[in-house]
Amino acid sequence: MPRKYILLLTVALGVIVLDQWTKYLVVRELTTRFDDRPTVGERLSAMYGEPPPQGFDGLHYRSKRYIEVSESFFRLRYAENPGAAWGLFRSLPPATRGLLFHVVSIGAVVLITWYFSKLSGKDPQERWALWGLPLVLGGAIGNYIDRIARAFVIDFLEAHWYDKAAWPSFNVADSAIVVGVGLLLVDAFVRKETPDKETPKQDKSATARS
Repeated sequence: MPRKYILLLTVALGVIVLDQWTKYLVVRELTTRFDDRPTVGERLSAMYGEPPPQGFDGLHYRSKRYIEVSESFFRLRYAENPGAAWGLFRSLPPATRGLLFHVVSIGAVVLITWYFSKLSGKDPQERWALWGLPLVLGGAIGNYIDRIARAFVIDFLEAHWYDKAAWPSFNVADSAIVVGVGLLLVDAFVRKETPDKETPKQDKSATARS
């Protein structure tokens, strides 16, 4: 297997595992979902099975606490996002929203894999894309797993400014996508098409013959 595909699998799988593991920890520590489920098997079944109905707060899993990392700037708090990034499309009917996310997620995986296959893996200027694409792929699959399992994504990272302004909650998969897209933007500026060095010689020979 070419080294570039080893990198793709390693980075993407690493993001997926880290994303799902942190979400498991958040559900265990910040909600009551696992309180009456002592074994890992029971907890995984509860996490990836059919969720309970929404409560009065709009959440399927009951939140029991949050963790202040920095009182003025950052905390860990359980949140659910049935929409896309920043809550986009959350007002759509569930059936329409689900179909949209299935199409977009599968399309993104196909497009990323196709684009990655076009990279040679040998050009140093490709390093931004070689790392950026696997990060985006792993993040997209991580959130897609959530949507398949329970139709909403678990978020828990909450950045705010003295509770006067807050960034929408996000997770590890979202972070990987943002970093990956940033690397791809750098790639768009850095990487240039290699000029064909044979063309001038051919043109010169053709001129001499004429």
